[in-house]
Amino acid sequence: MKIFSISILLARPSEAAVVLASASDLSSFSFYQRGSAGEFMAFLSKTVTERTPEGQRQTVQEQSNVAHVYNRGGAEQLAAVIITDEEYPVRPAFSLLTKLLDDFVAKVPQSAYSNPSTISFPEITTYIQKYQDPRQADAIMRVQQELDETKIVLHKTIESVLQRGEKLDNLVERSTALSMQSKMFYKTAKKQNGCCVIM
Repeated sequence: MKIFSISILLARPSEAAVVLASASDLSSFSFYQRGSAGEFMAFLSKTVTERTPEGQRQTVQEQSNVAHVYNRGGAEQLAAVIITDEEYPVRPAFSLLTKLLDDFVAKVPQSAYSNPSTISFPEITTYIQKYQDPRQADAIMRVQQELDETKIVLHKTIESVLQRGEKLDNLVERSTALSMQSKMFYKTAKKQNGCCVIM
């Protein structure tokens, strides 16, 4: 079980999501893949956030990565995304996102959201380290009764989240947020994972 990335984003309706704070642990990738993997995870975080309605939680799987997103909306217009491997359980992931957003709102004034480069929220690094073991989130889970009442939408692939006729391959190709190296990383990973599909 592994957490690769955690992000907090400003998610205003009909606008591009803006990363306000993020942390990643890419130690399971080779040294040469880390930059591309990090770029792709940032791209995935923004993409799923922009396609998650306000007030909703959803889980999106893309190859061997799973993105859990909570678009809390409200006055702050915040969302949080955690990208994990397939083994990391859903409930602790969403409990962690709720706690993370609560801490962020308590420590970072809303006036700072318009200038993300000035935001200091080092606690996000603590979260990614502490919650690599999902059992650490058990205490959070007991407190988060609202999770039981909230519908979590599970999408098997990111393709089901994209707008009608929109393909991830096309988004990756058109993206200015991804370097050529990251685009090649995505294509290579897709080819490697595609060979192992059993029908």
